[in-house]
Amino acid sequence: MQIKNHLYAFRYHETESALCNLEAKYIFKNQDENKLLFSDRKIDPSNSAFIKNRLDIISSSTDYDQLIKDIKKKEIQYEGFKVEYIIFEGDKTRYADRLTKLKDIGYSIDGIPDYYTPTITYALCNYFGTWCFGILIKNNFDWLKHKKKPYSYSNSISIDIAKALVNIAAETNKEKTLLDACCGVGTIVLEACFAGYNIEGCEINWKVCNNAKKNIAHFNYKTKIEHCDIKEIRKWYDAAIIDLPYNLSSYASNLDIQHIVESTALITNRMVIVSISDISNLISRVGFKIVDHCTIRKKGKTAFARKIWVCQKSEI
Repeated sequence: MQIKNHLYAFRYHETESALCNLEAKYIFKNQDENKLLFSDRKIDPSNSAFIKNRLDIISSSTDYDQLIKDIKKKEIQYEGFKVEYIIFEGDKTRYADRLTKLKDIGYSIDGIPDYYTPTITYALCNYFGTWCFGILIKNNFDWLKHKKKPYSYSNSISIDIAKALVNIAAETNKEKTLLDACCGVGTIVLEACFAGYNIEGCEINWKVCNNAKKNIAHFNYKTKIEHCDIKEIRKWYDAAIIDLPYNLSSYASNLDIQHIVESTALITNRMVIVSISDISNLISRVGFKIVDHCTIRKKGKTAFARKIWVCQKSEI
């Protein structure tokens, strides 16, 4: 087994597995196995709703005693450290043995530990017979503050979906310019701003657009939200996200949907579209090809589902 620089642990509901896999494909060019994934890509866990933590591996070995020797050789010095044991599927290490191993690690580090307010957290885990030790970076879930935005609507997509759409569209490239073509109250824009992406928004409804601006300002983010029809946008974007309107509070006819997709297709080579119906024919008609897609269903017995389409201009 090849041990790479980082080990990511994921957490998601079974209804979110298809979306998590799609997001991981565009973040890591890979998918998780048993909700774990090794990668050389260094991604902030808080930029995804599904990444629980990242272990930056310092040492690894199939021989535990050798691992401890390797850690001691590194002469790690850190005040206020903490060591945690991460349990993965298949790890049969008993609780008492886990505590002993944590003490082994602690005694191998020069410094006074702090279990309550650590300045750094180290972790030990056993991944199918291989011991891994490293620095643990957790998802701080600070983005959950966006749930308390001043203005919201019941039909808005969830924060989890919004974060995934941004990652799929940007592919972790912070230099890309993104457009939220039907930004509503700014759910997607907020998550892009939080992660440090260059995004702007467009909203045809004046009141909704104004509320989006207030939401952005509430969290002290700086970006541009335009009150206009998407056809009025002349700027070119590297990728566009379109959460197509679908219910009574944001009704859109088939012609409206066609107009939105056609207009957006003129200002980008890449679109990530959310719909509740099959729009594959429309995507083809505007000169784009579907390179990926998935369906997301709500938790529970509801039949409601969203479809996500990752589209690229056909001649690209």
